[in-house]
Amino acid sequence: MAVGLTLTVVTAAYAAGADLSSPAVAAKPQAPPPVAAPAEPAAPPPAVFDCGEPVPGHSVNSPFGLRRMPWEKHGRLHEGVDISAPIGMPVLAVADGVITRAGNSASYGRFVEVKHAEGLVSFYAHLGRIDPRAKPGVAVLGGRMIGKIGSSGTSTGPHLHFEIRQDERPLNPVAFIGQEFATAEDLPLRSAARYSRRVRVAQVSFIPEAKRALMEGPRKAGKAERPRATLMMTAQSADTAGAEVSATLPASRTAPTVPTAG
Repeated sequence: MAVGLTLTVVTAAYAAGADLSSPAVAAKPQAPPPVAAPAEPAAPPPAVFDCGEPVPGHSVNSPFGLRRMPWEKHGRLHEGVDISAPIGMPVLAVADGVITRAGNSASYGRFVEVKHAEGLVSFYAHLGRIDPRAKPGVAVLGGRMIGKIGSSGTSTGPHLHFEIRQDERPLNPVAFIGQEFATAEDLPLRSAARYSRRVRVAQVSFIPEAKRALMEGPRKAGKAERPRATLMMTAQSADTAGAEVSATLPASRTAPTVPTAG
């Protein structure tokens, strides 16, 4: 009886158009898609050669180029630059590299040589002291002390003789000091190898004992020219004038056998 009554009610409701479907279930709100974090820009590759200052705060006072010392009859290539500084001032490696030589020679005195990327080599001479850690084969970071200012070897006073070379070819260090070169193509190899034909006469405050005898002959014989040796070395702007040529070196050049130094 109950079942029949239920069917009768459902049939009547259906006939009346009533909605007998299950109530709709509200859809759950969907979480927004995660927002991707902006990609960080890729770090630039390290510079091929980031060249600092070998003696920070002290400038070049004897430039790269042809130079005649008071005891010399003819000019010769000054293969680096001289930087005057007080004895004991730190001398720093100008860039990351590996020490290839550290020692002593009659002309350059105490010296250190560091090899860098792209075949570049930096050379530090007339040191008063070589840092005990500066030994051949040791990696060195740019800005690390490798020695201290002195006046060893054939020197006219406390200073650093500083060179940069590539494949034994001397390059003007001024073109590199304080500069950063991102790629090998940025290196100023051609322009740094040029120098003026003009010979600059160096004026020095001290004549090394080994060179005084070379100056006595012309004086006793009454030769016309008296070498000037009373003033401090000074760089002159005229040194950059004149035609330019390329610097070259003998293939077998090594520091301990060079007869004279800057």
